[in-house]
Amino acid sequence: MMRSILIVAILLSIAAAYYICLPLPSTISEPWKLMFMDSILRGVMHVSFLAHDLGLSRPFDIAKYAASWDEIKGPQSSPAIRVTETSFEGVQAQVFESTAADQEPHLKRGVVYFHGGGWTLGSGKMQTYYLRCWSMAEELNAVVISIEYRLAPEARFPDQYNEAVQASKHILTAEVLSQYSIDPKRVAVSGDSAGANLAAAVAQQPFGR
Repeated sequence: MMRSILIVAILLSIAAAYYICLPLPSTISEPWKLMFMDSILRGVMHVSFLAHDLGLSRPFDIAKYAASWDEIKGPQSSPAIRVTETSFEGVQAQVFESTAADQEPHLKRGVVYFHGGGWTLGSGKMQTYYLRCWSMAEELNAVVISIEYRLAPEARFPDQYNEAVQASKHILTAEVLSQYSIDPKRVAVSGDSAGANLAAAVAQQPFGR
């Protein structure tokens, strides 16, 4: 009996190591952390697709539910950063404003940010993206606007693209720039993964030309 348990334990360990281990460049400073996170993400996706194959849910429902665990509940401000929720032309967004320049007369930098997730998962409220926008606002002494474009399957292409352009166009109006004290000559777009795709598309729009 003990021998059987030992064999099963060894096989499970080998399977876990095979699932978790990834070939990574030697320059990665914390490879095990990256491999562990990757295995969790792949595991969630496999469970999500299995549930879909069994007719229990839509393809990404479980993955979306798991991602929601990581979301910040409500805007959380600090003396250095003021966070508010609003919308631009009907598109939801979080605004991160550095308070360091509140007493200074000059205008602030502006960054329009789009989160990643394959246009299917994720939210600007997830800690990864939320803290990234927070850091950008603090380190750049800027106003960072994180756009909550709608996700598939409820929203289908080109809805995400249209909402990104729609919100960005509204943000660049004189009214919004004045409201947040943003310098119209110092506005950038940024994004992660699928959000970078949207940022690149928005950057090519002829706003104000």
